Amino acid sequence: QVQLVESGGGSVQAGGSLRLSCTASGSISSIVSMAWYRQPPGEKRELVAGISNDGITNYGASAKGRFTISRDNDKNTIYLQMNNLKPDDTDVYYCNAFGRFDTWTGRGTQVTVSL
Repeated sequence: QVQLVESGGGSVQAGGSLRLSCTASGSISSIVSMAWYRQPPGEKRELVAGISNDGITNYGASAKGRFTISRDNDKNTIYLQMNNLKPDDTDVYYCNAFGRFDTWTGRGTQVTVSL
């Protein structure tokens, strides 16, 4: 089993920045990649950004050019640096870890962006 704990959410004004963190514990060796997702009301869950164990990154359309995902293997932690935040970025952001056959999801951290 893998446990994920997110932190770093909060409330900011449009144009501001936040950095989310997700720390994994448990069966760390089972993890192949990790990612951040969000699910806007009435819409499907969408990928924000992902990063593999090799450091290969990919981004959802809404994140490109504004968000950066990174990882610190020594701390078993991934980060999501979010810049130039917009009100549409308001959501709960969930950290996911993927193994060969399993998926683990954290409880999420709320991000609220106001005008």
